[in-house]
Amino acid sequence: MTCQNPVKRLDQPVFWRDAQLPFIEARSIDDGRKVCYSRHSHDVFSIGAITAGQSTYLHEKTTQTIATGTVVVMNPGEVHACNPIDDQPWSYLMLYVNAQWLGALQRDCGVNNEGVFRGYPTTHSRDPLLFDGLLALHRQLVDSQLDTLAKQEAAVGFFTRVEQRLGGSTLTPRRANPKVERVARYIDAHYLQPIRLEALCAVANLSEAYLIRAFEQHYHMTPHAWLVNRRIQHGQAQLRSGEPIADIAQQSGFADQAHFQRAFKKHLALTPGQYKP
Repeated sequence: MTCQNPVKRLDQPVFWRDAQLPFIEARSIDDGRKVCYSRHSHDVFSIGAITAGQSTYLHEKTTQTIATGTVVVMNPGEVHACNPIDDQPWSYLMLYVNAQWLGALQRDCGVNNEGVFRGYPTTHSRDPLLFDGLLALHRQLVDSQLDTLAKQEAAVGFFTRVEQRLGGSTLTPRRANPKVERVARYIDAHYLQPIRLEALCAVANLSEAYLIRAFEQHYHMTPHAWLVNRRIQHGQAQLRSGEPIADIAQQSGFADQAHFQRAFKKHLALTPGQYKP
């Protein structure tokens, strides 16, 4: 069954989800002037299109202006944000895709990845075939008259094209830093519990100042920002499963529901209630 929030205002996001297609989710907004994101990342692959106007695009350490016709690409874990410029109108749509599903598709396309998603080196593209294809796929996904098989075929076709157009080279891997990587894994394993800086320093065997500096250099986030981002990802998953917002706030490590709502809106530019199916 397709789930889509009703449109109340042009500046409110519209989500599309379908229980028959759990590997993909869509989001669009017609007026993004009030949509402001903090630096954040997702545990899924994200690809989007600027459908009107222009915006500021932050991706890892780069910041640039992008405009109508641009396709943006964010691999899982990559820090990013798109925000309005001086109250100029802009609109966009985004697709969020399960990396395991996409990795299997890459393997079927001949990529030697053992079914594990291989990230794309491109942060954005002006390729009209990708832009038009992304818009076409979005129209098909949100079409309530189109059956599931047609939507599946459309998704496979588009992401096969993505692999053909963007998959020509591999990403430059991050330089290994075992100490800060241990801290990230520790946070990932304990993010629903209170975490103190002293514990992270003990995991890494580093001083407070050095740990924070090294972690931010490696992941483009502080340890606390990584923790909050991980809790927001958990909150998204719980919202999709229908859990009450108050319960999610309590179990996700936030002080209260208001704190959860503020953090959620800061990261995703919408409230938990707007995101909830």
